Amino acid sequence: MAASMPIGPCMNRAAWEHFPHEADVGVRGFGATMAEAFEQAALALTGVVTHAEIKSVIPVEVSCEAPDLELLFVDWLNAVIYEMAVRKMLFGRFAVTIENTRLNGTLWGEPIDVARHAPACEPKGATYTALRVGQNAGGLWSAGCVVDV
Repeated sequence: MAASMPIGPCMNRAAWEHFPHEADVGVRGFGATMAEAFEQAALALTGVVTHAEIKSVIPVEVSCEAPDLELLFVDWLNAVIYEMAVRKMLFGRFAVTIENTRLNGTLWGEPIDVARHAPACEPKGATYTALRVGQNAGGLWSAGCVVDV
């Protein structure tokens, strides 16, 4: 898994970062498209749990729909968190398509191996705190919010 990448005005590639928020953690993804920003934010979510490499061997399909893009982003992260918890898996690769306010995604991952992944925490849910989905003047998309851990 890649480390968090610094973001600056000249950055024009996919990346993700964490940002501090009291006892919780913020996740943010960046990309040339909104879908890519959502994918990168999901990688940031995995980065909250582990820094170990995730083998992308098992695909899991998810879909969600919401009244607007920001609520869709929260629903997306919560779908990833749900699949992590129910399947006892971590995901290291994501593919997202977004049409209007409907998202279809594929998560690829593997079952959690406590010894190898050394999970630091368990995400409980994406929140509306610091929630933002948007595009900057240079065309770079970002999507982020605080995640309860």
